[in-house]
Amino acid sequence: MCAYEYRRSRWWFLLPIFLHVIGGVIAYFALKQDDPSKAKNCLYLGITLTAVGILIIFLPPILFILFATSIPPPFDIFPSEDLIFLNSSLEIR
Repeated sequence: MCAYEYRRSRWWFLLPIFLHVIGGVIAYFALKQDDPSKAKNCLYLGITLTAVGILIIFLPPILFILFATSIPPPFDIFPSEDLIFLNSSLEIR
């Protein structure tokens, strides 16, 4: 470990923003000697953004599966008995 801590550019945070975990790992290994705190923050940012992306993709279908049965079906969209009678009296030639 170096006796001094060299401050690296904040542009390194763009790597985990665009590449998520992979960008965080790349930034971590590139920065860990010169700026260990920024290296850890880049890694944490990549992990966090990956977790948020996974939640955005998988949480809505899981919630739909869990709560879709608790929503009553809308009964007003089905045709009334009069319309069913009219449809059944049609003849196909």
